[in-house]
Amino acid sequence: MLRASPILSHADVQVEPEFETVLDDLLAACRQSLRSVDEDMIRRAFRLGYWAHRNDRRASGERFITHPIAVAAIVARDIGFDDVSVVSALLHDTVEDTEFSLGLIRDEFGDTVANIVDGLTKIRGVSWSRELGQAENVRKLMLSMATDIRVILIKFADRLHNLRTIESLPKQKQLKIASETLDLFAPLAHRFGLNAIKAELEDISLKILHPEEYRGVVHSLQASKVERDGYVRRFIEPLQARLEGDGFGFEMAGRSKNIYSIWRKMKSQDKLIEEIYDLLAIRIVLKSAGKKGKEDCWRVYSIITDLYKPLPERFRDFISVPKSNGYQSLHTTVLGPEGRRVEVQIRTEEMHAIAERGVAAHWKYKEAVSDRDRGMEQFLDWVRDILENPSPEQATEFVKEFRLNLYDEEIYIFTPQGDLMTLPRHATPVDFAFQVHTEIGMHCIGAKVNGRMAPLSYKLQSGDQVEIITSKKQTPNPDWMKFVVTHKARSRIRHSINEKRRRSIELGRETLRKKLDRAGLKVDEQNLGRVANRLKFPNAQQMFYEIGTGLFDAKDFVKSVRSASRGRREEEGASAEQEGLRLRYEDFRDSAQIAARPALEIDGELHTDIVTRYAPCCNPIPGDDVFGYVSRSEGIKIHRVNCRNAPSLLVNQPDRIVSVEWSRQKDVHFLSCLRVMGEDRVGIVSDITTVISKNLKTNIRSITVDSEDGVFEGQIVCSVTDLSHLRRVIERLKRIDGIHGVYRFEE
Repeated sequence: MLRASPILSHADVQVEPEFETVLDDLLAACRQSLRSVDEDMIRRAFRLGYWAHRNDRRASGERFITHPIAVAAIVARDIGFDDVSVVSALLHDTVEDTEFSLGLIRDEFGDTVANIVDGLTKIRGVSWSRELGQAENVRKLMLSMATDIRVILIKFADRLHNLRTIESLPKQKQLKIASETLDLFAPLAHRFGLNAIKAELEDISLKILHPEEYRGVVHSLQASKVERDGYVRRFIEPLQARLEGDGFGFEMAGRSKNIYSIWRKMKSQDKLIEEIYDLLAIRIVLKSAGKKGKEDCWRVYSIITDLYKPLPERFRDFISVPKSNGYQSLHTTVLGPEGRRVEVQIRTEEMHAIAERGVAAHWKYKEAVSDRDRGMEQFLDWVRDILENPSPEQATEFVKEFRLNLYDEEIYIFTPQGDLMTLPRHATPVDFAFQVHTEIGMHCIGAKVNGRMAPLSYKLQSGDQVEIITSKKQTPNPDWMKFVVTHKARSRIRHSINEKRRRSIELGRETLRKKLDRAGLKVDEQNLGRVANRLKFPNAQQMFYEIGTGLFDAKDFVKSVRSASRGRREEEGASAEQEGLRLRYEDFRDSAQIAARPALEIDGELHTDIVTRYAPCCNPIPGDDVFGYVSRSEGIKIHRVNCRNAPSLLVNQPDRIVSVEWSRQKDVHFLSCLRVMGEDRVGIVSDITTVISKNLKTNIRSITVDSEDGVFEGQIVCSVTDLSHLRRVIERLKRIDGIHGVYRFEE
């Protein structure tokens, strides 16, 4: 690699006349599109790129330098971010493909250009697949976004030019590039607000992947062009006269949707192109700006609806509520001449620039539209968050979350104060809570949606106003993982679950240490693992966890160590598991407490002589789906299948799981504990006891209530006969004014 080159210090490097003309065109585009232009820096970058690629050819046979020049032109004309982006585009292939080093780029153009070129070099080989192995590639791409947004903007231009010149590549490579463009780069360009680039990426990719269908759409559009143009004129004429008469400065034109959008709509609706009613769109771009521009958009909307009948269900106000990429416009669909539906878009020049060039236009109009950067910042915050909280062991989920944030439709949710937040479709109050603040998510116990209580699993709709109710005693529930969709919520919940497990393991380790000390025994780490394996644990960590959560008694570990030290051996012919079960059954009978318990069918047979215990972690009652776990000292423990400890038991110790069904037995009552949360008002406890004792004729064994900051939380222990009885109690409690949530309590 060369650290320096004499060409950079000589302005008379010989450049062919045709490329001098290309350079002049590039500089003209920069002067027209960019806020400021360092022409000397661009000329030096052009000459370095020209010299570096002087002997290189593309697959088509043309000079390689045409590619970085074309990429720089797209950056200047279609993106228009800044002159540093243009310089970086001219140099983006030099470090990878030529003898020039990154150090040379840094010496000549500074750290910013060098870092962008380095970022582009690192993601050059990034490809996209929905397979597990591509998670690291996606992370590289995201890292480039978080480091400098210009890296991904130049990558869009690079991908677009490669698609424009893709014919020279083998067909198989064309298909791969087009597929990953539709899967990754086009949606990502949309997320950055680069609608013009996104549309061209989609159309070229469709042409490669489905050439016949692409040609069919193009042919239909060409065949109807004369008729369509005539209809647009008839629609525009009266509207144009009204707008001119009212003194508006504007540009108005009709347009068709891009080919890919039409094709996708035909596929999703299973219709022919003639049956797609919203092929036509009229765009009105007003020359007014600022507050007056917004007011003029609404005035023009009023004029349009005076002339043509609007369809209210097709109205969208993206001016008051912009999309997360900053897009602003009024959209309405009206019935034009002959009753045909026509979409009309109304926006200012500033809004139009942002609609076409997204984040780059934000940069150009930064002083005027800085408040619109929030959506993009929210997206970049998500990128940074997923990088700072990686889950390498969850690579499939990582890719899934990345795709979710790119592809899913957005919904717009309001806080009680009226602030707007953007979330992916299917988001829940828990996702919203974590979006507002991590601590709110960690402690949420309930939610009000549009003033009414809603389940935490409720799928929010655009326009919902959400209020989160919190309690300092609340911690994330593992069940939340079943319905939350945002990365922030999932990563924080997962971290909380792992932290609880870590604490249980530490508690279990300390408990076992104390038991061994009292027994005068010493067991080193290696033997800890051996004894754990002998006790059918996969490893010592799982054993510590079960000791810490009460699933396993440390005394049994002490017994096993003592038994091994005395040299006891199992009887010949009996397996260790059979002998262990026989001894456990004897212990079951010695400590049997089966009074007032219904008989259970275990592995299909009715048993009344086997001790069963009902796990305190989930408190099962008749009607619950349950399974049995053969414990080491307390008989068969009955767990609900949705118990938080069930996955660990079912996966790690399947040989100790037995099938359990409830048998029918009348007049048997079970203790069940309910967790109740709500507003701390006068008479709330009286209302609760009245509903349970008097209205439902249910015996209350105990009730405890704590209140703080106007919110109370209580535990109620009552006697129920089965699950349906318990459900009646829960549903009736929920109707009490001020109650926010009623849940079965788990220790």
